[in-house]
Amino acid sequence: MLVRTLIVLFLLVRVASAQAPVFTEGDFVIRDFRFDSGEVLPELRLHYRTVGTPQRDAAGKVRNAVIVMHGTGGTGAQFVGPTFAGELFGPGQPLDAAKFYVVMPDAIGHGKSSKPSDGRRAKFPRYGYGDMVRAQYRLMTEGLGAGRLRLVMGTSMGGMHTWLWGQRYPDAMDALMPLASLPDQVSARNRAWRRVAIDAIRTDPEWKGGDYAAQPRGLRTVAQMLWLMSSNPVIRLKQAPTLADADRVLDEYVVAYVKANDANDVLYAIEASRDYDPKPGLDRIVAPLVAINSADDIINPPELGVLEREIGRVKGGKAVVLPLSEKTAGHGTHTLAAVWKEHLVALLAATAR
Repeated sequence: MLVRTLIVLFLLVRVASAQAPVFTEGDFVIRDFRFDSGEVLPELRLHYRTVGTPQRDAAGKVRNAVIVMHGTGGTGAQFVGPTFAGELFGPGQPLDAAKFYVVMPDAIGHGKSSKPSDGRRAKFPRYGYGDMVRAQYRLMTEGLGAGRLRLVMGTSMGGMHTWLWGQRYPDAMDALMPLASLPDQVSARNRAWRRVAIDAIRTDPEWKGGDYAAQPRGLRTVAQMLWLMSSNPVIRLKQAPTLADADRVLDEYVVAYVKANDANDVLYAIEASRDYDPKPGLDRIVAPLVAINSADDIINPPELGVLEREIGRVKGGKAVVLPLSEKTAGHGTHTLAAVWKEHLVALLAATAR
């Protein structure tokens, strides 16, 4: 009986492994990339991950491409785990790797793409969201040969980039899905937490204009702000029900964050949102768009009414605000695909070619 059970388990593992999506990685280098600031980088490297196989038309253009863009401080690697890839990329799932060619780039300044900590430090060009989106577009069109994208989607900062994609390249995609973002300038509390993080680094004497020998203490403040603004109060209370628990959990988060991040990279990434202002161009978006936010998102709280007010200016636009539940996790709900993937299924069905 034991032998039979082990054989069955072995076969199940083999079947699961055979069905699991295979991710590949690559780099696209853009020569003499000119930033909106006027600065030029001789070589801008964009790292990316893909799953699926590109399908080309008679002209050689990829027609089944999807781009998924990450949030501030993240990388494309955050989409390969069970809460995202495990819900979307498998057989029969919304972005089945047998049908779609999904590209998950590391944005400028993030992951394995060109960033300040590669060596230039504070001499790295001051990039903004406009630069990041333009580089992503060139990756998809010039680097990977994509024609019209089947879907453009992103989470948090990547959601903000999705709004920009829709108005800057209105004919480049069939559908858009920005998650955990608002189609308006960064302002009020959203700007305030960013300013706290920015000032914590820039005013720290140990930062030394970006030429520090050890990570400045201001990076700890950034970590504390990120812990505060992410997730939701219900989850945080479960994680830290007492004063001692709260101190312990926060300290553990800060230690891990400081160990894994570089102050210049973090500073540049947070400051990059300064040029984000999609509101004037919302009427240029023509592809069907479904924006997904959650009611417990402290960064984009629904009581502001921004999403509901502005979505009416988007032709074919729809806003969905997920109610607080045991399945949501504040701003981080954007990577919990099981909570919102039904809306992705509906969007793909409505825009089927």
